[in-house]
Amino acid sequence: MAAGNTAETLMAKAYWIACYREISDPAKLAAYAKLAGPAIEAGGGRILARGVAAKAYEDGKLDRTVIIEFDSVDQAVAAHDGAAYQAALVVLKGAAVRDLRIVQGS
Repeated sequence: MAAGNTAETLMAKAYWIACYREISDPAKLAAYAKLAGPAIEAGGGRILARGVAAKAYEDGKLDRTVIIEFDSVDQAVAAHDGAAYQAALVVLKGAAVRDLRIVQGS
C-alpha cells in the first residue's frame, strides 16, 4: 500500500465534548471522575482538556468543559456504553446537568 493509504490513516478520530451547565454536588462529581477517568482510558480515550473555559464568546458561558480524544467514533461509543463508564454515570446521577457529544474529527 502507498504511504498514507492505510486503514489507520483513513479512520477519523473522535472527540467526546462534555459541557457541564450546572454542578449541584461537587462531591458526587469527584466520585464520578475517579471512576470515569480509568473507564475512559481503558476504552482508549485520552483526556485533552478539562476545566472551566478560559474565555467564552457569544453565549458567554464559562462552563466546565471536558474534551477527550478517541481513535474512532466506534471506540468512543463503546467506551461510553461499556459497563465501567455506565457505573460512573450512576454515581454522577443528580449531581450535574451536562451535554455530552461525540464528534467525528476531520
